[in-house]
Amino acid sequence: MSKAFIAQVIQESAELTGTAANKAATDVIEAIVRELKKNGRFTLPSFGTFIVRKTKARKGLNPRTGEAIKVKAGKTVRFKASPTLKKIV
Repeated sequence: MSKAFIAQVIQESAELTGTAANKAATDVIEAIVRELKKNGRFTLPSFGTFIVRKTKARKGLNPRTGEAIKVKAGKTVRFKASPTLKKIV
């Protein structure tokens, strides 16, 4: 799924112009990102939950050279599908 796909669905269902639908899609995505930054999770009922998880620092390997490197601690976003979505798909 892409932002263009979301904009197209909004355009068709709300009978908006392409520009307005693209702006709406952008606003929705930005709202989700803000919520993840603020609360660390975002839930869409009957779809699933996005959760921000912290990752620990670890050792890794450079795939080209095989050299050992240090990977810094960071954050990643995980998605857990709702039981409703799992049943449908």
